[in-house]
Amino acid sequence: MEYEFLRGQPFWIVYAALFAIVFVRTQATYWIGRGVGAGLHRSRLGARAGHRLARAQNLINRFGPPVVTVSYVTVGFQTAVQLAAGAMRMAFPRYLAAMLPGCALWAAIYSLGGLAVVAAWWNLFLHSPWLAAGAAAAAVAALAAVVAVRRRRRSATARGDGPGDDSTAAETSAASA
Repeated sequence: MEYEFLRGQPFWIVYAALFAIVFVRTQATYWIGRGVGAGLHRSRLGARAGHRLARAQNLINRFGPPVVTVSYVTVGFQTAVQLAAGAMRMAFPRYLAAMLPGCALWAAIYSLGGLAVVAAWWNLFLHSPWLAAGAAAAAVAALAAVVAVRRRRRSATARGDGPGDDSTAAETSAASA
């Protein structure tokens, strides 16, 4: 972990510090992008791009917020997304609404050791790509199984034939008698 000053601190301090770090870093990147974008819009290149630049701005304003949020689970791509959001003048309220959950997610990943899992998988991949692919497939299958079981339980409870429903047991015993 590159944040050695947080070693041995309570979880909430680590999480809050990492949230603050990513918040400040992301804001700085966005506002640098805004400055770059202002220069781009005033340049000859911006004048030549004209309506295409305006179309790109509209697309980023419309579809950019989910990309901003998801970018926090990537390494390397995140900074490019924040810079592009600023340069293309994504509306700040939309950007902020997408950035805050992303910051929370990033802080959770870093403070809970999520990168250790990625590093372990990468090490496995370097030794045996097939085994790493199998491990990834097993993890996806396990996640899909958990989701399927939860959905089944939720729909059974909504229909009223869940495990705690006595009317189903009474109907079954009446039908068999």
